Amino acid sequence: MDERKTLRIVLATAEVVKGKAMHRAKEPTSGATLFKEPAAGSACHGSYEIFLADTFEWLANRRHDSLHAVVTDPPYGLIEYKPEQLEKRKNGNGGVWRIPPSFDGCRRSPLPRFTVLTESDRQKLRTFFGNLAKLLVKVLVPGGHVFVATNPLVSYLVYEPFISAGFEKRGEIIRVVHTLRGGDRPKNAHHKFQHVSVMPRSCWEPWGLFRKPLEGRVQDNLRKWKTGGLRRISDTEPFKDLIFSSPARGRERQIAPHPTLKPQQFLRQIVRAALPLGEGVILDPFMGSGSTIAAASACGLESIGLEINPEFFEMAKRAIPRLIALVPNGAPDGSK
Repeated sequence: MDERKTLRIVLATAEVVKGKAMHRAKEPTSGATLFKEPAAGSACHGSYEIFLADTFEWLANRRHDSLHAVVTDPPYGLIEYKPEQLEKRKNGNGGVWRIPPSFDGCRRSPLPRFTVLTESDRQKLRTFFGNLAKLLVKVLVPGGHVFVATNPLVSYLVYEPFISAGFEKRGEIIRVVHTLRGGDRPKNAHHKFQHVSVMPRSCWEPWGLFRKPLEGRVQDNLRKWKTGGLRRISDTEPFKDLIFSSPARGRERQIAPHPTLKPQQFLRQIVRAALPLGEGVILDPFMGSGSTIAAASACGLESIGLEINPEFFEMAKRAIPRLIALVPNGAPDGSK
């Protein structure tokens, strides 16, 4: 089913995996789902490379104007993926990962608590994304878009550095998702203040949308660099900034049990929009379990993934081919 080759090269001590899957989804017609089961004998999916590497070192060595889009879900608060915090998450001891109570008999997954960030943490976050944005603006071609997942509590710390680095803010993609985050009563005073919530129940996830400045008009940029706009859903339907998306569950989470796994039904819409002509290379500099890479390949697009955590890198090697083969439920407009 897969034709895969693993090799090691000397590049920032990176392990590289190259892969190519053997199906490609057909182009959707108006009103049709983007994610039909691919027909037998159809063309290959997009190829991909994944690197076990430090993102900042890898980007510093990358040729300028060589990537066409970035789609990524970075470490929101930087500290949640430190070894000691991941160990606490595994053991159910919390730390920055909030271990929520069960709800209607269902056990909820741990979520990062961004309300515990100190001023020092926030400054580190600004610096982190400032350094990232400065590197990305060099390696992206003119007109290349960046889709970056964030959180309503910290998004301003992500967006400001990107604008300062020279990116144009082009809006936000709102992922409508109900994760049961927030809405809790005061800790250790639930009964005394039964009618009080500490903060609203979150029902959405913002994805910042940025673009490297164009060379000339949009049409000029599209001709030269294949970038500058967003791919439409169909001839009659543009890409929209509101996407309904359930959390990744069931088989998808079994395949890729990453703490912040994003579903293929959502990611395939994002990666497809990122390359307006379906040409170029998408980068995920914080690929985790490789879900963005799988989404790109499933849509027939070329991609590169970077991951510094060896455990997540090994997870991605196993998960990407299986996620590519997954047929998500639901139509792209969120209808069932």
